[in-house]
Amino acid sequence: MLMTETGDERLAAEQRARVLIDRQLADAGWAVQDRGALNLFVPQRGIAVREVIMKPGHGRVDYLLYVDKAVVGVIEPKPMGTPLSGVEWQSAMYANGLPDDVRRKALDSEGRLPFVFEASGTETHFANGFDPEPRARRIFAFPRPETLAATVRAAGEHQDQAPTWRGRVRVLPTLDAASLRPAQVEAITGIERSLVEQRYGRSLVQMATGAGKTYTAVTEAYRLLKWGGFKRVLFLVDRNNLADQAIGEFQNYRTPDDGRRFTELYNVTKLTRGGMPDSTRVAISTIQRVFKAIKNEGVPDTDDQGLDEFRPKEPVTVRYSSDLPPEAFDLVIVDEAHRSIYGVWRGVLEYFDAHIVGLTATPGKQTFGFFQQNLVSEYTYPQSVADGVNVDFDIYRIRTRITQQGETIKAGTYVPTVDRSTREEKLLRLDADLDYTPSQLDRAVTAKHQIRLVLETFRNQLFTEIFPGRRTVPKTLIFAKDDNHAEEIVQTVREVFGKGNDFAAKITYSVKDAKGHLKTFRTSPAMHVAVTVDMIATGTDVKPLECVFFMRDVRGGQYFEQMKGRGARTLDPADFRAVTDDAIAKTRFVIVDAIGVTEHDFVEPPLNRDKSISLKKLLDRAAALNLTESETATLASRLAALDRQLTPAERAELDEVAGVFDAEVSMHQVVQALVNAVDPDAQAAACATAPDRDPAEVVQELLDAATEPLAANPGLRTRIIELRRAKDQIIDEVSRDEVLDAYGVIDPDKAEHTITSWREYLAQHRSEISAIELMFEAKGRGICFEQIQELADRIARPPHNWTVDIIWSAYLSLEVEYRGRPENRDRHAATDLISLLRLEAGVDDALVPYAEQVEKRYENWLARQEQAGAVFTDSQRWWLDRMMRIIASSAGIDADDLDNAPFDERGGIDGALRDLGDGAGDLIEELNRELTA
Repeated sequence: MLMTETGDERLAAEQRARVLIDRQLADAGWAVQDRGALNLFVPQRGIAVREVIMKPGHGRVDYLLYVDKAVVGVIEPKPMGTPLSGVEWQSAMYANGLPDDVRRKALDSEGRLPFVFEASGTETHFANGFDPEPRARRIFAFPRPETLAATVRAAGEHQDQAPTWRGRVRVLPTLDAASLRPAQVEAITGIERSLVEQRYGRSLVQMATGAGKTYTAVTEAYRLLKWGGFKRVLFLVDRNNLADQAIGEFQNYRTPDDGRRFTELYNVTKLTRGGMPDSTRVAISTIQRVFKAIKNEGVPDTDDQGLDEFRPKEPVTVRYSSDLPPEAFDLVIVDEAHRSIYGVWRGVLEYFDAHIVGLTATPGKQTFGFFQQNLVSEYTYPQSVADGVNVDFDIYRIRTRITQQGETIKAGTYVPTVDRSTREEKLLRLDADLDYTPSQLDRAVTAKHQIRLVLETFRNQLFTEIFPGRRTVPKTLIFAKDDNHAEEIVQTVREVFGKGNDFAAKITYSVKDAKGHLKTFRTSPAMHVAVTVDMIATGTDVKPLECVFFMRDVRGGQYFEQMKGRGARTLDPADFRAVTDDAIAKTRFVIVDAIGVTEHDFVEPPLNRDKSISLKKLLDRAAALNLTESETATLASRLAALDRQLTPAERAELDEVAGVFDAEVSMHQVVQALVNAVDPDAQAAACATAPDRDPAEVVQELLDAATEPLAANPGLRTRIIELRRAKDQIIDEVSRDEVLDAYGVIDPDKAEHTITSWREYLAQHRSEISAIELMFEAKGRGICFEQIQELADRIARPPHNWTVDIIWSAYLSLEVEYRGRPENRDRHAATDLISLLRLEAGVDDALVPYAEQVEKRYENWLARQEQAGAVFTDSQRWWLDRMMRIIASSAGIDADDLDNAPFDERGGIDGALRDLGDGAGDLIEELNRELTA
């Protein structure tokens, strides 16, 4: 706190401190009185009484504190510069020394005055006796009387729970992890562990961009507000437009206990002034706006580039505000507001008597220092790629001569100049040669051909090298140096691609309705390119983004990672295709570097480091334990990208095959292990445990261990390749074909080869595909539709590409007898695979459509029922006939099917019980047993 001159240099040092303390108490709403002039009926709720004599042996306390006419605490003043921790024994003696005849008093559980302060006028320490482990901490200023009164009231009214959040956080309910990712669970658990232990006043969470930092913060805020004793949360964002996005996160958050929205329970608003309504439980702001609020200045609600981009040259000085006192917030969450916030803005954060939680993807040394090295959880970008939270990236570099070397314009040349503020152009004759360097490009000088050449190169290589085979320009975000540079780029993009205004737009603070433009960029298939400076650099989600284009340099690793992260988001394939029509699934994004930003040391390489090696070759090298570190990272990237394209059924099947080697292993864990093996921190930790060994050997052991689930499981490697081939299809748009012949012929040699291969396949996979094993071992008993579908999916993959029709037709061409209705000879369903299996297993000696077999068995069953005296009503036959048809098409039926069509029109399960009686379940079991294979 800034010290001002008292005007009386002759006062003793301690007396000068008391003058400052008196002023600080008055600022905080306390009445300061001499003992002889005690008046408990002044308007203020808090009174600080000087020089009060305590009980014998406890001396005279300098300040005795009253709140609502009851004694609650003491202040021990010391001269400026006195280490206050050394006088805590003295203030503790006063806290224990209240005379017994004082009737109106508030005491902690040990019988002491609960609120104990030490102060020097420039420093204030405070210990709260209601905390579970009372410990002095430095605070900016004395709390207001109302704050202490609330704590006293909580201690008296709710004796079954701790009166302060430091006690309440020890008994938080178990975290409901149902809607959370593992990294989010780890982050919340780490924050709460730090709050309980109270070893640090700050907690840092490192979480990769796109991994759900804001959702994590909202979940934590809800838990602490509802159960943790926290009264109010300050949520800091990097820019004002991100405050709207954060409010949306709070509005959309459904509480895990009763399903209501967060904002139905707690008021969430932007911070617009110091004196917030009491109902505000979450205030959202930027650090610049908080500083204005502390200074009691109005805070605009709208975007203000001058305010939100303001960076002071020197650390700010913060003064006490009665409208926004230090105890206004119990928790400050800093969501990616990393740029200079822990340097020049540090005083604003340290103003509040609150636990500070930092959420960032890219902590720097200054960030770690501010948070006292208390990293409570860590989730890196490669880990997020392995988990399918983010996609990996590639780098495409464009170099031009002017970008690398600059240029010289000769004297006497007439050059256009542009007034930055008015955009007015005029011609200027150069009196001397103009040499400009690459760093001056697009700031002091705009080289129009350089901009056009970079963008033309991008256009020319877009569908051949950057996104081969595509035809639609992917969502592309271009970072420009300033607003004028952005203007030039937008105009050139439209010209280079020959498109109109809707194709590309500038989204900067100077643009009218920038938020509307941003929404259009997210959701419209018409807008393909957005050009920005800083507005979309951090925190703003544009999930369909596939190209992050740097036409400006970035000197800091933290900021670069944030800008890069705009392209990292994953999204549902259907949503992706809605805005990029020729896309299938987002499996990667590309950094287009036209300035050299990716050549800085702080840029980490992508996982996909070796693009020249095929997935099959990587898996072959894995089988031989010959993968290098670079190849291991590349394999992890390829497998993560494949996972983004798989259907849930295909993903589950891969997990099942992966479990053959180890029942506990899933594909997700395989990819995670590969990523962890190339993680520098994991490698360093492994080397540290074996200091006498060659580090290269230790790292190689990590790589081999991560590769083992693939090396030891040939079936898994084969299945991965099959799925990869099924997802990739080359489209030849170049070669021109011609008709040589057209006629219908069944090739007996091809049919014989098909049946031979089919029989070999059944023998080879008999033990691993359930449908085959059940047919040969149990003559088909127990085969369900899922098992038949699994077999159908498997045989449909390369290299066989079989369908039921192909195999069935091959048998017919070899003149295998067909016993079925003529109209069904060439009409097949998936369940006809059962008929094909029955033929090969020797159960049948001819081809019979499965549905016809079920119908025949049903007729026989009805005849046996009639012979046994059973009579079915028309209503009962309605149910039985339709159950038979479901079995014919699905190889079985269960009770849940009765709630679907056609049964739901007659009441579903309840209708079956009504018409078939209590024996409905037994009938279902009997039909399954009698009618299936």
